[in-house]
Amino acid sequence: MSILVGRETRLLVQGITGREGEFHSRAMLEYGTAVVAGVTPGKGGRRALDGRVPVFDTVAEAVESTGADTSCIYVPAAAAPDAILEAVGAGIRTVFCITEGIPALDMLTTVEAVRQAGARLVGPNCPGATSPGRAKVGIIPGSIHREGRVGVVSRSGTLTYEAVQAMSDAGIGQSTCVGIGGDPIVGTRFVDILRLFRDDPETDAIVLIGEIGGAAEEEAAAYAAEHLRGVPMAAFIAGRTAPEGRRMGHAGAIVSGGAGTAAGKVAALEAAGIRVAASPTEIPALLRAAGVR
Repeated sequence: MSILVGRETRLLVQGITGREGEFHSRAMLEYGTAVVAGVTPGKGGRRALDGRVPVFDTVAEAVESTGADTSCIYVPAAAAPDAILEAVGAGIRTVFCITEGIPALDMLTTVEAVRQAGARLVGPNCPGATSPGRAKVGIIPGSIHREGRVGVVSRSGTLTYEAVQAMSDAGIGQSTCVGIGGDPIVGTRFVDILRLFRDDPETDAIVLIGEIGGAAEEEAAAYAAEHLRGVPMAAFIAGRTAPEGRRMGHAGAIVSGGAGTAAGKVAALEAAGIRVAASPTEIPALLRAAGVR
């Protein structure tokens, strides 16, 4: 079993004929993901990826013809909110939005509309998710993963790769790795993924990678303290030396008025019994210390 993506996933790609969409769709297909359709308005009837994937004008047409149940979005920021809503409106229940640079105000209304529809949005500005050996959706490189029983959830794509590579090198495999995105307004939060890992019989331990800004890590710590006692967990918080008031990479990674500091997040996680690493490369040792074999 895995969470969010697996061998049963039937993926459509919105923006499959664009440069990024085509490149990463090819990588997903080669990894083994069932990429069953692409959507680009005005290019319906063509075939992408050397003729292997049909292209449709609308998501509704793609769903009706292929039974797609998951979408991955690679369209420009100005069109991404509409693309998310089109997917949800066509019955897609899980949407990964890789696009970055979407205005926060646009995401406020979009996230609420997705919630009202009972669907799940991962991102925007996220790397996607990978269940090693089964499927990958998004831009996470498949080669760094190893099949196993540790779930990984992260706000940072690059740090996810670093942590996963360190775990794989140490012989610690992953059940599913999920990048939730670094924007201030995202569709899926740490707590949502922790709840899925808690209910996944093939996830025995969890790694959480957070960063400065917001209160998502503190919320995750409170959830873990109440619902994940006894589950081996390790964490890393990026941005420990970032100056207050300056944005560091991600739109959501900013300390303001003393809130959202790395020190506060580390303290909250440690109070919940979670081991916190000084760098991503320390995560394997902390997992071993927590009982992961």
